[in-house]
Amino acid sequence: MEIIIKNVRLSYPTLFTAKEFKAGDGKPRWSAAFIIEPGSDNDKHIRAAIEAEAKAVWGVKSAAMLKSVTGQSNKYCYTDGNTKANEEYKDMMVLATHRSAKLTRPMIIDRDKSPLTSEDKKPYGGCYVNAKVEIYCQTGENAGVRASFSVIQFFKDGDAFSASAPSADEFEAFEAEDMDADDLV
Repeated sequence: MEIIIKNVRLSYPTLFTAKEFKAGDGKPRWSAAFIIEPGSDNDKHIRAAIEAEAKAVWGVKSAAMLKSVTGQSNKYCYTDGNTKANEEYKDMMVLATHRSAKLTRPMIIDRDKSPLTSEDKKPYGGCYVNAKVEIYCQTGENAGVRASFSVIQFFKDGDAFSASAPSADEFEAFEAEDMDADDLV
């Protein structure tokens, strides 16, 4: 089931170049996590989509299946942020999404819907985005509730997470005259 989530914080984005989750696994993918405020409209839409998909795929077993996978990060895409080490996840929910490189590249767009590239430096971890996500249930040996995304729209700036925004604060400014010949080698 596809839903749109709005004005959510983006975390751990891999949006422009698909990467393998485990080096050498041969399964490149794009990925993004979305930080969701509990009780918000986004939270309600995600929970409703999970419930609807579970009923559609697992039928009368849906409640038992959801209970068995909830809280398992490798089987359930929507987790309590308090179970994670990330400070920005505290008291929030986190929707983890992935998109296989076998599919078309996700659309990454600006507020005006113009395409963005990695050179645009947005979206980035810590900014706010709108996203089209798909919630789906997987059956079989690796049964679980998963999420994918197809479109991410930059919504507004936010405080960048440390891994997202390089800083030169540790460096001192200097002039070429301050250097001697040995510094140039």
